[in-house]
Amino acid sequence: MGCGRRVVGGAELIGMMLLMLCLNMLMLASPLLIWLIYMDLLKIYMGFSLIEFVESVLQNYWNSLTKWVPPPVKMTSSYVRDSINVSRKRMDVESLDMLQFHWWDYSNPGYLDALKHLTDLKEEGKIKTVALTNFDTERLQIILENEIPVVSNQVQHSLVDMRPQQRMAELCQHTGVKLITYGTVMGGLLSEKFLDTNISIPFAGPAINTPSLQKYKRMVDAWGGWSLFQGLLRTLKQVASKHGVSIATVGVKYILDQPAVAGSMVGVRLGLAEHIQDTNAIFSLVLDEDDMNSIREATAKGKDLLKVIGDCGDEYRRA
Repeated sequence: MGCGRRVVGGAELIGMMLLMLCLNMLMLASPLLIWLIYMDLLKIYMGFSLIEFVESVLQNYWNSLTKWVPPPVKMTSSYVRDSINVSRKRMDVESLDMLQFHWWDYSNPGYLDALKHLTDLKEEGKIKTVALTNFDTERLQIILENEIPVVSNQVQHSLVDMRPQQRMAELCQHTGVKLITYGTVMGGLLSEKFLDTNISIPFAGPAINTPSLQKYKRMVDAWGGWSLFQGLLRTLKQVASKHGVSIATVGVKYILDQPAVAGSMVGVRLGLAEHIQDTNAIFSLVLDEDDMNSIREATAKGKDLLKVIGDCGDEYRRA
């Protein structure tokens, strides 16, 4: 499980809040739980001694994981090397634990050149593992056929969006590539807060007032609409009440139990929604056959998003 936070201002205050949250996590986390602290973003905004203090406190707990989304320029060895050196310098590490690579335009085959150069950097010890973000099944297979040793693909995956299980999971199982999921609690839509609500009436229900909520509300609309989504939430609430956990905990556990899924990213809003208790509960939750069948039946009532949207990541590449 990973927790991340985009730093957008008030760097010192946010830095202190993050430090307190990280210490909380270390005290409360189960041995199975690895918290990934994204130091790259912090380096951009915090040019003061706090970052060194955070590193010294958490040096045995955090991993240097970052993303690289290059512009559509020629992917030469020197360009890739210089770009990765920027991340290594910002994060103050000799080797990035994981470099997650994203490419916008498949019609430009430069992504293969970039990944081959990243593989060279891996062999030199500057990157420990190379991974992908929002690649589809076809391109993942091409990458693997070019003998590029990617370890994972980060994709949107939830009870509403089961696209990764239709094509990609089978390829991943055959090749050993793992799926890291995001959007698993749909920005908070998959929770008691939105159960038995009617958002079509102004001010009658919780506001869909964040970019994340708005994004995943569009997914609900594509899947089948708010009324059908309420049926899914009621099913999840029954399962959650049976086990004494939250709807979100059930939703994440169901996805973690899917083939090829290695981890799920649950976002936090510092001081507002940290989800520590719900996240820890995932590891002790065991969904039985009745639970799985009832959830599967509820999700099957929605539309096939593979047909509506396309494969993983296609939602970001449609004109």
